[in-house]
Amino acid sequence: MNTLSNPSLKSINWFGVVLFSLMFWFSSSLLIDFVVMPGLFVSGMMSQPDFGLAGYAMFWLFNRLELVCAALILTGLLVTRQTRQASSVLASGIRSRWAVELALVLLAIALVLTYWLSPAMGALGLSLEPFAAAPTLPEGMNQLHAVYFGLEALKLLGCAGLIRLYFQDLQVAGEL
Repeated sequence: MNTLSNPSLKSINWFGVVLFSLMFWFSSSLLIDFVVMPGLFVSGMMSQPDFGLAGYAMFWLFNRLELVCAALILTGLLVTRQTRQASSVLASGIRSRWAVELALVLLAIALVLTYWLSPAMGALGLSLEPFAAAPTLPEGMNQLHAVYFGLEALKLLGCAGLIRLYFQDLQVAGEL
């Protein structure tokens, strides 16, 4: 009981948690979108019979990491917004309403990617005919890829916007 009420315990640095989560999510998304996916496409992944299963297995883990990052970012922003102090930055970007709204949009995008788009793309890519001569790109896969890259672009813009708000706070704090 003494542990819970001890005021000398160091609290979590939520600004650091938000920054680490943002940078990890942003950089890993850039790596997946601009290095891994083009490499798999050039190597002929789409012509393999089990490309849907392989893609779903790869994105299953990455989508869960995205959800954890989005949840940490939203939690950190809500905590920092709630624990304002009299000496806090006057023109706060990361504590603004826009930061929380951007984090909610990022969480919604991660939920859509995890629970709708990835399963739909994985299901379309499954080969139900084991003796089929040559695998072809299923109907609708190009549309799902377009939706995926649209959501990825929105996610990258949202992460970049939050990073900009974060560094705006650091710049204002340095001027004080």
